Amino acid sequence: MHELWTKILSYTTLRDREKRRKYKYGYSVYVLAKAQREFRILLKRYVKDSILITAGIFSAAFGLKGFLLTNHFIDGGATGISLLLSIVLKMPLPLFIILVNIPFIYLAYKTVGKIFAIKTSLAITGLSIVLATVTFPNVTDDNLLVAIFGGFFLGAGIGLAVRGGSVIDGTEVLAIYLSRKLSTTLGDIIILINIIIFSAAAYFLSIEAAMYSMITYLSASKTLDFIAEGIEEYIGVTIISKQFEKIRQMIAERMGRGLTVYNGKRGYGKSGDTLEIDIIFTVVTRLELSKLNVELEKIDPDAFVIMSAIKDTKGGMIKQRPLKH
Repeated sequence: MHELWTKILSYTTLRDREKRRKYKYGYSVYVLAKAQREFRILLKRYVKDSILITAGIFSAAFGLKGFLLTNHFIDGGATGISLLLSIVLKMPLPLFIILVNIPFIYLAYKTVGKIFAIKTSLAITGLSIVLATVTFPNVTDDNLLVAIFGGFFLGAGIGLAVRGGSVIDGTEVLAIYLSRKLSTTLGDIIILINIIIFSAAAYFLSIEAAMYSMITYLSASKTLDFIAEGIEEYIGVTIISKQFEKIRQMIAERMGRGLTVYNGKRGYGKSGDTLEIDIIFTVVTRLELSKLNVELEKIDPDAFVIMSAIKDTKGGMIKQRPLKH
């Protein structure tokens, strides 16, 4: 049993050759315990990622076969290209899902990493298999409902796959690559790609189909943002005030939130005089922002406050229940 654990744990902290040479006569209890902990963390992460990617595959497949494909609507990105080719050439969609994404998988390997590329290739292959083997009902023929809910399920699927550490639509990988080469933003590249796709849809299908496809894309992109970036919206708040200690106590005791305090210098006046100050940084949900502003107004109406959106958080006290008073 000890030898089996040692072999399994060689994929964690024991991968280090120096450590293996150091412990060639047997690993210590501490090293084995540490490796076991790392192994459990990795196993938990991979199981969670597998569940998210699988759920994403079935959601995207339902959106494609249950709404979009039978009604000749497309989406943006690689999925939209696959749908368009399948409709125009009257060939199976699963085939194009794989063929269109092969270049993006290669780019994922070059720009992001090997693990991401492997997970992405497995996710795309899984989507193709589900599309080829699983039957989904044609939910509705109403064009508006098809565009909205087809985009919703497709966007949810892509978002869940992103949460699982992969993608089932390679357009964003291409956008990352091109943005580095052309020194432009991801948003500009994605918009340009989708303009080309929807123009092709208007030419090969119809202007009406292209317009409904734009609604599909908007629905999918908003759902993707909602799933990938988190349900709650977080706000990072930086506070500079002479009433530093009272504000610190208010955030920690009344709001029950964690905070970080760091030292800075206040610069003011033409002479460039500086003054040592303490700066507070905390993260709250959007629902708590109003309460924070009211409490700050009570303590120091002249406090300088900077607020910025945060995609998501991990650890700390932000996702715990605030203290009750």
